[in-house]
Amino acid sequence: AMRGIALINAVVLVAEVGDFTRFSNPRQLMAYFGLVPGEQSSGETVWRGGITKTGNTHARRALVEGAWAYRMRPRIGRHKVDRIEALPKVVRDIGWKAQVRLCTRYRRLSARGKNANVVNVAIAREMVGFIWSIACTVQSTPKAA
Repeated sequence: AMRGIALINAVVLVAEVGDFTRFSNPRQLMAYFGLVPGEQSSGETVWRGGITKTGNTHARRALVEGAWAYRMRPRIGRHKVDRIEALPKVVRDIGWKAQVRLCTRYRRLSARGKNANVVNVAIAREMVGFIWSIACTVQSTPKAA
């Protein structure tokens, strides 16, 4: 349902995370992947740096590579239409919302002059929120017997 998450990336994420519902919110999952900013604080001074990289490296690498797909404008390609039609409507809606938001965010950050790699990691971090939402929706849906 999401651009940048094909079979390999999906398998890596599921294998590395297991049960997505063990995270009560997407921020916890972002921290698990090491996609949160590092911070050094002293008194009133707060300095936030690059990502912490303390999380799961395999999953983080898959997410960052998948995030490059959001450079293009939002659309659903012909080869994906059949696969997406088989998904529940709520999952398709989350996937489309993610695609529109992340493509727009990619363009906006790039237009501000941010480095392409910094933009890509920011997109990967936000993509985790949508992945968490889809995974929790799918895992909470009762299966037909």
